[in-house]
Amino acid sequence: MLGDFTACEICGSENWCTVYQGAVRDGAFGTLHEGATVARCGGCGVDRLAEHICPHDGFYETEAYRRKLGQDLSTGAYLAAAKELQSFALAAIEPALLKNKTVADVGCAGGSFLDHIARVTNRKVAIEPSSIYRDSLTDRGFAVFPYATDAAAEFGGKVDFATSFQVIEHVRDPRDFLARIRPLLAPGGSLLITTPNRRDILMELLPDDFPAFFYRVVHRWYFDEDSLANCARRAGFVVDSVRFVHRYGLSNALTWLRDRRPSGRTRLAGIESQADDCWRGYLEDGGRADCIFMFLKADPAA
Repeated sequence: MLGDFTACEICGSENWCTVYQGAVRDGAFGTLHEGATVARCGGCGVDRLAEHICPHDGFYETEAYRRKLGQDLSTGAYLAAAKELQSFALAAIEPALLKNKTVADVGCAGGSFLDHIARVTNRKVAIEPSSIYRDSLTDRGFAVFPYATDAAAEFGGKVDFATSFQVIEHVRDPRDFLARIRPLLAPGGSLLITTPNRRDILMELLPDDFPAFFYRVVHRWYFDEDSLANCARRAGFVVDSVRFVHRYGLSNALTWLRDRRPSGRTRLAGIESQADDCWRGYLEDGGRADCIFMFLKADPAA
């Protein structure tokens, strides 16, 4: 057993090996927590941040979590900030999966995704443990619950399409997190899980600088395609399909290489949209994009 690492919550293995030691991001760029360790499980291949670095479970339900990320706490500010990112989610989802369907978003925060699909779907289920956005979610006509288990009494076996965007990397037990969503799905229903991709190209291009940005105090878990699929199977799912999605243009990569810092979606002079499209396509085809989008179905044999 390696130091702070006990039995893996996903597979139970106690065989860990260190993949990174050093500083990790603690909020916005430039704020670091020193002396962290990330280790890889020898049983299922997932990477995990040492638990003593991670916030307590209830932290993600508090205003302090949003402040650490430098986010305004109002629903309006959240929706404005999330609007652009939703375009990537919507582009990855077949419209037929949503039309006239019951859709649940697990860990929906202010409900940006549900807002975007409101005119297409039938019923919309907002599952969000934080009370910050709950009144607004209710006022906008969503069925609101803190956790998937709370929604099961009303929506068990009735959800045609469930989503969870960038949540699984935070939770204490990813396998249990997925297993608790499974009873919500209707026969033939789908679940889309997205999470950062530890095979992000910048991890290879900038091994001395980018890991301290990629690894974060608020992310316990770091997946590649194989380790996420392994977790899903152990939770009673089969993998239907996988897509890689890159949310940043070529300018962001060039700024990292030149300045060792992110530039978000700001475009450098001389870099046109065609260059961004080629860059994104190259990374997505090769599995080196910044996000994994994994579509799951409940395993009938589980």
